[in-house]
This record gives sequence, structure tokens and C-alpha cells, in this order.
Amino acid sequence: MRVAALALLLFATACAPVQEAVDNTARQGAKGVVTETLATRFPQVPKQLITPFTDCIIDNSSALEIRDFARAAIVGVDEQTVTTVRTVLSRPETVQCLQSRALSSGII
Repeated sequence: MRVAALALLLFATACAPVQEAVDNTARQGAKGVVTETLATRFPQVPKQLITPFTDCIIDNSSALEIRDFARAAIVGVDEQTVTTVRTVLSRPETVQCLQSRALSSGII
């Protein structure tokens, strides 16, 4: 029993770096999609805030939302992508992040 538990623990530990690498790759693809979506579908976002806004959106997205963004990196931005960005933008945590980034950049 202890051997099985130890083997499971070692297997889980070995998988963590792989999972982290997959997550980082998905987030990088997602960032490109969110940046494109903000630039093309949200003209009210000042150009100099697109990168900070992208970071706030990615940081406040769920794993499923990141997956949707990563999918859009392959198939292209569509209305589902825009809806997902809008959903993340409406969260209080995202709004707070956006305000902080805008203030620190001197835009508002």
C-alpha cells in the first residue's frame, strides 16, 4: 500500500512540470488572441492599454476560458471569443485590475 502511494506521489510530482508547460503554452496563445480581440473588437480600449488589459483578462480567466482563447488561436477570433472577453472584463476582479493598470500608466 505504501509503495503504491509513493509511486502515485512520484508520478504526480513528475506530471506537475508537464502540466505547467502546457498551461504556459496555452496562456501564451491565449494572450495573442485576447490582444487581437481587444485591438479589433474593442476600439474604446486605448492602444497603450491593450497589453495591460490583456494581462488582466488572462489573469482573471478560468481554465475553460483559457482553453477557449487557445482554441481561437487556431480557428480564429469569433463572436464566442468576444463574448468570453466581455465576460471576463465584467468581473469585479478584472475591473479592479484594469483600473490599477490604467492609473499606473497615467491614462486616467
